[in-house]
Amino acid sequence: MSNEISTLKSRGIKETPNRILVLRQLRQAHGPLSLGELECELGTLDKSSIFRVLNLFVSHQVVHAINGMDGVTRYEACSGHDHCSIDDMHPHFYCSNCQQHFCLEDTPMPQLDLPEGFNARSVSIIATGLCPECQSLRNHD
Repeated sequence: MSNEISTLKSRGIKETPNRILVLRQLRQAHGPLSLGELECELGTLDKSSIFRVLNLFVSHQVVHAINGMDGVTRYEACSGHDHCSIDDMHPHFYCSNCQQHFCLEDTPMPQLDLPEGFNARSVSIIATGLCPECQSLRNHD
């Protein structure tokens, strides 16, 4: 049984070919993907089908949504076995030159000391600036 199928089954989601394809693509990506990027990568699925799968995945904590600096929502597969948690999340970096989002998986999320009664389900931290490639290009100008 594939890793995608076992993940879907463990979250109570019927494992259809479209759902397996979307989850596999998100897991293989080198960063969070937008709906449009997924549509280009998958080719065989239309945008509305992908959108329905993503909404289902978010509601069942298979993926988490990241609101990008460009106003576009991107999606990333949760690394947790049972559900998405803050422990699965990591900061991201947005390059203002090439407009790519990068995962900073080795950078720990800061601990939030929330007031009593608050229960965070998601945390999003996005640093902005220039990625190494764009910085290198600027240094050569």
